[in-house]
Amino acid sequence: MSLSAAVFAVVLSDLLGRALGWGALGPGDRTAPRVALTFDDGPSDRTPALLAVLARHGAPATFFVTAPAARRWPEHLAALRAAGHGVEAHGRWHTHALWLSPWREWAQVRWHPRAAEPGPHLYRPPYGGHSPFTRLLARLARRQVALWDVESRDWTAEPAAVLAAQALARTLPGSVLLLHDGPAVTPELLDRLLGGLRARGLTPVLLRDLPPRPIGWRAGLRRWRASYGG
Repeated sequence: MSLSAAVFAVVLSDLLGRALGWGALGPGDRTAPRVALTFDDGPSDRTPALLAVLARHGAPATFFVTAPAARRWPEHLAALRAAGHGVEAHGRWHTHALWLSPWREWAQVRWHPRAAEPGPHLYRPPYGGHSPFTRLLARLARRQVALWDVESRDWTAEPAAVLAAQALARTLPGSVLLLHDGPAVTPELLDRLLGGLRARGLTPVLLRDLPPRPIGWRAGLRRWRASYGG
């Protein structure tokens, strides 16, 4: 394969897999008043604060955890499960797929905190990133790639009130919201989001109970325009 062909394959895989999300699990039924809150990167020292906010609102959430974080905070991982929240995989390493060799990406995709339990098991690639092999490896590992349609942008320097208003403006019935377990702003942001969702008559559910649907061509184009196309 020529260098130009290899570069094209890499760009195309990330465009189709991450930016457009075609074939991955995304938003659910747009007519049902349900949404799913999801958290990447944890567990962390911020997990207890997130659990407290979720408990105060009586809201479930789904946490996509990494292997290093799960090893560092086993008590927080256990607390997530004890509270009835969903626990899924965010990778053996928090590394973009394009920085992994195919055999290391295979190990990345195969790792899951509930691997010994019956599936289906979900996998959210770090950064949502895809290599030319990501979807094939996920299929071979019997993992379903799960993305989102609303970013909270809690990794930015914006205050919680601004982030919550922006996220709520993009949220629709069936939306999957992306937050992170770690940023200092996230507990307050979560509290504001939950209040805003309740005011709009939207009920948070576990991601599996939404349930998410495969992202098709039209939904993929809308996803790209909303999140990446400006």
